[in-house]
Order: sequence, then structure tokens, then C-alpha cells
Amino acid sequence: MISRREIQETNRMITEANLDVRTITMGVSLLDCAAETLPRFCEKIYGKITRSAQHLVRVGEEIALEYGVPIVNKRISVTPVAQAAAGLHTDIGGFVEIARILDKAAQEVGVNFIGGFSALVQKGSTASDRALQHAIPFALAETERVCASVNVGSSRAGINMNAVARMGQVIKEAAELTKAQGSMACAKLVIFCNAVEDNPFMAGAFHGAGERDLVINVGVSGPGVVKRALEDLRERDFETLCETIKRTAFKITRVGQLVAQEAARRLDVPFGIIDLSLAPTPAVGDSIAEIFEEMGLERAGAPGTTAALAILNDNVKKGGIMASSYVGGLSGAFIPVSEDHGMIEAVRCGALTLEKLEAMTCVCSVGLDMVAVPGDTSAETIAGILADEMAIGMINHKTTAVRIIPAAGRRVGDVVEFGGLLGSAPVMPVNGYSCEGFIRRGGRVPPPVTSFRN
Repeated sequence: MISRREIQETNRMITEANLDVRTITMGVSLLDCAAETLPRFCEKIYGKITRSAQHLVRVGEEIALEYGVPIVNKRISVTPVAQAAAGLHTDIGGFVEIARILDKAAQEVGVNFIGGFSALVQKGSTASDRALQHAIPFALAETERVCASVNVGSSRAGINMNAVARMGQVIKEAAELTKAQGSMACAKLVIFCNAVEDNPFMAGAFHGAGERDLVINVGVSGPGVVKRALEDLRERDFETLCETIKRTAFKITRVGQLVAQEAARRLDVPFGIIDLSLAPTPAVGDSIAEIFEEMGLERAGAPGTTAALAILNDNVKKGGIMASSYVGGLSGAFIPVSEDHGMIEAVRCGALTLEKLEAMTCVCSVGLDMVAVPGDTSAETIAGILADEMAIGMINHKTTAVRIIPAAGRRVGDVVEFGGLLGSAPVMPVNGYSCEGFIRRGGRVPPPVTSFRN
């Protein structure tokens, strides 16, 4: 039971430090929508999504009003479409039509994003997987609310380098098709290693095969709350710093627990997990980079940044798991460049480079996120960046991901404007040496020796 004192403390965090529930995400299984024809499949998935989520937005708004807790987004995740539609043996055009139906369903129920236009190909690809991957650029260019993801590696299976090379091409195609919108399609596409089945955050959310038919997952965020808690600790030792982060994460998670339980009760849908991920916004005071500065760094990217991020990530997790029995998803700290004004400034002044960001992904919750690179970056170079991140995830048994935007027609120093929570991204330089021969090898990288744990 959440106490009145906790609610009052929460209100202070909301009014003074930008605490919010970033998303209520309803997971919807499409496994029972199998059909013999594409029109029938589309009819069934549209019907199930609109029936299941018809009250999601209204309930989220009612809870926000009643408890005074901002709930920024209401979203849906579905079974990876490559799996749900495998029996159709459809082509690229068929998957694009499915994406249009998902977009229509999302619009009908009023959610801002629907995730799950996805394929899981860490060990190999089926015909359905390959068709969906090739459909991604067209699907994302033609829809507004659909998000896509592809899992190309895992600590247990290794890395599917054929899929890595393919996704380098897909990202380039998506960027070109949405050139007039700042290559926006790439902001709705995530490439994963060790993807989780209960992630409520977009663009990488999908409803895993091991999940229930319907589930409510909640993502809660509060970088500003952590920053505010550290403001009076600038001369204190690391033990005090870690304890403060942990206690603050506990309080933030309790807010998510309250909202998740209430949403699940009112929607009559089982509660799944709380994802406590410190996800920044472009607003001043709601930044991961500002937390680093409170910890004693002049700028994000300075020596010590990776250590600071490791401390932050670990203690957020420790605090979260003490506040709820069902902490899941990614839970930790996100470092999306375009969505964090402090990260943007660090890139602009030269403190933060792509190589430093890659080092930081070894200890954060995800990976290279909302990073813009020159539009003439080759597909092979993008695939090499993907391979680096997938290797970090595979070896370290953690989720890593890449959301990279080769901004068509843009050069280093230009700024790509996405608007809203996606913010703006300064175009970052990329190492100019070629990795084409490496990517061209193809095949599968075997899993590490540490994968044998039975």
C-alpha cells in the first residue's frame, strides 16, 4: 500500500523535479490472430487491438488527473509481427499492409506509438523474418505510429552477421525514404542484442512470446529527481552518493508501482513489470548529462563519464528492485543524444564523441541511442557500428541496442530536428576507415564461452 506521506513526497518530485510516468504500455498477443489470408489476418489484429486497448488512453488520463502524476504516453506493444504473420507466407507488400493496419489501430485507440513490427533473428532468419526486414523502410515511411525492431544477437546464440549487414542497408533505405522529415523513420527503428520481452519503451517494445495474452507494463522516469537529490552532495564521498541514488530510485519506482497497479485494476488486465529507466527529455533539468555534472564532471564525455554512468545505472537498479517485486524491461539509465539537452551540448563542444558513447554503452541500460551521423555514411559502416554494439551486449550478457540516423543530405555539424520528446540531434563524425571486408564475410559469430552456463 502506498502511504499518504509517499504521495506528498511524490507531488514535490513532480512539481520541482520533472518526475513523470513516461509510458503505460499495453502488451497484446497476436498469436491467436493467425489466418489463412492477409485480409483476414489484418481484420483480426485490428479487431483485437482496438477491443483490448479501447479504454487505455482514457484510464491513463483519469489516473493522471486523480493522482496528479503526469503520464506522458500511452502505448501498445504487440507480438513480433514476423512471428504472428509467419503462416501467411506473405511478401514485402503484405508486411507493409500489416504496418498500415497497426497504424490505423493505434490511431483509433489514441496511442502515440505501437511497437512490435519486429523480427527475432539472432540465430537465423525465416522467409517471414527476411520479408519483414526488407519491408521496414517502406512501413516506417508510410506510417506515423508504428515502431520496428530487429534482434540480431544474443549471449546464447551469438551474432547473426548476415542480419547485421542487412540492417545496415535497411537503415540507409529508411533514411532516404524519409529524407524530407530528417530521416525520421530511423528514429522508429532499433537493432538489438539480447532484446527483452517486456520493454515498455519505444521504439524497441514488443510483446514477447512468453508473455500473457494481455499485460500492462509501466515505464517511469526521473532524471531531474536524481539531479535534485545530488545537488547538496557535491563534497560528499561515493558511499553517500550511491546511497542517495538508490534511495531516490526507490521513491521513483514506488510511483510507477502505484500507477501500474491502478491501471491494471481499472483495465482488468494483469500487471506485468515496472521499468525504471532514467530517460531524459529535451527540457532543462531533466537530463542524464546534468546528473554527471552534479557528480563532478565538467561535461558528459570527460574522463570519468563511464564510471559515473556505471554508478548511476547500478544504483538505480538496486533502488528499483527494493521498491517492486516486478522490476523488468531495461531499467537503468538511457543516454539518447537527441533527447538530452546536456548530451547535445557535450557533442557540440567536442566533449562527447561517438567512440566515448560506445564505451558508455558497456555500462548503461541500452546502447547508442538517437545518434545522428552524416547522410553519406555507408551501409557497411553502419553495419560495423551495429556489430560493435552487438558484441558488447553478447560478451557482457546485457541488452545493447542501436538507434542511429544517417541523416540524408546532412553533414557533420548540422542539426536534425525531430521535435517533441525526440528533440534534435547534432550530426556526429564517424571514423572514415572502411570495414566493408569485415562485414562482407557474412555468417554467424558463435556465442562466447561464458554462454555455457547449464
